[in-house]
Parts: sequence; structure tokens; C-alpha cells
Amino acid sequence: MGKLTTHVLDTAHGRPGANITVELFALNGDTRRAIKTIQTNEDGRADAPLLEGAEFETGEYELLFHAGDYFAKLGVKVPEPRFVDRVALRFGIADSASHYHVPLLVSPWSYSTYRGS
Repeated sequence: MGKLTTHVLDTAHGRPGANITVELFALNGDTRRAIKTIQTNEDGRADAPLLEGAEFETGEYELLFHAGDYFAKLGVKVPEPRFVDRVALRFGIADSASHYHVPLLVSPWSYSTYRGS
């Protein structure tokens, strides 16, 4: 059975991105439908899959990570407006029987992602 998971790594401090707000949206053309909002745990992960079972469908999705708020809470000095603030990752799910893991590696100045396992 397929599922969608995520986690955040704070590359500026070399640790998990704990207590980061992450929003999940389903996309249909220019329309975004909110599905779920979570806070990452102390390990920078969601406590449960974001989607699984009958909810896990093929299609286009967006994860919105509130990274700028996370760094502000840590007291990181960054200019306003923030260079990295809310990070939107749009991706497609082509196989609803597979595990899609979408991690975010982030600092106040850069971010990257990949399809993990």
C-alpha cells in the first residue's frame, strides 16, 4: 500500500527541523485544495504518513514548509523580507502503490529536495 511521508533537515545547524509547520495541498490545474497541516516532531518528521490508504491517490500535490518561521524562532538573524521563507514543493504521484518520501534540506539561504525512500 502506498503512502506519502516527509521530513525536514536543518542544514545550517546540522540537525532535524523540529516543530516546522507543513501544509499539504492537492492540485488540480490552478486550484489548490488543503488536505492537512502538521508540525514536524523532534526528529523533523511527521508522526504519521501525510497520505495513505484510500486517501493516497495519483495526482499533483504541494507541500508548503514554513521554514522562515522556524529559523526566526531559533533567533537566526536574516534580512526582511526573508530569502528563504515558505518553501513550496510541487510534485506528482504516479503510482499509488508506492512509497513517496519528500524530504526538505533547508537553511536560511538555500534548500533542496529529492525523492527519498
